[in-house]
Amino acid sequence: MKVALVYDRVNKWGGAERVIIALRKIFPDSVLFTSVYKEDRASWARKIPVKTSFLQKIPFASSHHEVFATLMPVAFESFDFSDFDLVISLTSEAAKGIITKPQTKHISIILTPTRYLWSGHKDYFSNPIFRIIIWPVVSYLRFWDKIAARRPDKLIAISETVQSRIKKYYGLESEVIYPPLMMRPLNSKSEIRNPKQIQNSKFKIQNYFLIVSRLVPYKRIDLAVKAANKVRAPLKIIGTGSEFDRLKKMAGPTVDFLGYVSDSDLKYYYANCKTLVFPGVEDFGLTMVEAQTFDKPVIAFRGGGAEEIIVEGKTGVFFDKQTVQSLASKLKSFRASRYNGKDCRKNANRFSFERFKAKILGIL
Repeated sequence: MKVALVYDRVNKWGGAERVIIALRKIFPDSVLFTSVYKEDRASWARKIPVKTSFLQKIPFASSHHEVFATLMPVAFESFDFSDFDLVISLTSEAAKGIITKPQTKHISIILTPTRYLWSGHKDYFSNPIFRIIIWPVVSYLRFWDKIAARRPDKLIAISETVQSRIKKYYGLESEVIYPPLMMRPLNSKSEIRNPKQIQNSKFKIQNYFLIVSRLVPYKRIDLAVKAANKVRAPLKIIGTGSEFDRLKKMAGPTVDFLGYVSDSDLKYYYANCKTLVFPGVEDFGLTMVEAQTFDKPVIAFRGGGAEEIIVEGKTGVFFDKQTVQSLASKLKSFRASRYNGKDCRKNANRFSFERFKAKILGIL
C-alpha cells in the first residue's frame, strides 16, 4: 500500500510533529507533503522524503507562512495523490483540504478546527478595527475551511474537546483517537544518573516547576511567569517561539528560560522536576502525558484536553481561573509527596503508541 502523509507546514517541533513521527513509524515508506519546509527549524524531518508546494519558492514563506494564509487552499489543492492508496493528513489549518480521487482513501487527523478562523478568532484579531478590515479574508477562508472539512473520507479528532469543536464549527461527526506517547521513560541503569551527579548538574533534583511548550500567546506562559514571580517559585521553561523575548523581560530571578533542549536532556528535566505546569487551554496537551510517564503530576488550568488527561487528585491538580492569583496559589500549596508516581505512569499508558497504532490500522 502506497501511503502519503500531509501536514500544514514543516518548520517547527512540538506535539503535532511527534504524531508525524508516530505515523512514519506505522508507515515507514510514506512520503510527507507540506506547504513549506524550513529545514533548520525542523531537523526531525531530515530523514523523511518531503514534497513541498509552490509556496516553498517564495522568499520568506517558510518562516512567515501566516502572511500567505489566502494561498494555503491553492497550495494544498495543487498536490496530486493519484499514485497513492492512502493519504493521512494531520492538520490544524488547510492540509485537510487536499483533493483525492475516489480510489484514494483520505483520513484526516484534526488537531483543531483552524484556530484563527474559529475558536481563537478574537485572540488572533484582538484589535476591533483590524478585525473589521480583515473580515472579507476571514469570511472567504471560513467558507473554504468548511468545504475542506468535508473532503476527507473520515475525520479523526485528537480529543473529545476537538471532537466537540468539529461538530460545532463544521457540523460533522468524528472519531476520537488520542495522540501517542513517543517518549520512552528512563528505565535502564545506563540511563539513570547518579543522584549526586544530578544534584550538582543543571537539573537540580526535585527543586523546580517545569514548562515544556512553544512560546506563543495562546499557551499563556505569561500567566505562569507572573505566578512564579509572585510566589518566588523556581520555574524552568523549555521551548522557543515568538513570545521568548517578551516573557524573558517579565521574568523574575526564579524563572529560567532554557530554549530548545534535546529529547535526551528533556527526559531528565521531566524526571527531576516537582511537577509540570500547564497554564493554557489546549486541544490535547501531549507534554502532560510525557510528564506523567516520568511519574510526575501536573498543575493545569481546568479546560480543554487537560480534563481528559489528568485524573484530579491522583495525577494532578487544576486551577479554576486563568489568573495569576489562581495559579500562584497552586504553586505555593503544591506538595509532590501527595502523588504516587505509579498512578501517573499508569495513567500515561492510556496514550501508548501501541494503542494509537491499533486504532489507526483499525479504521483502514
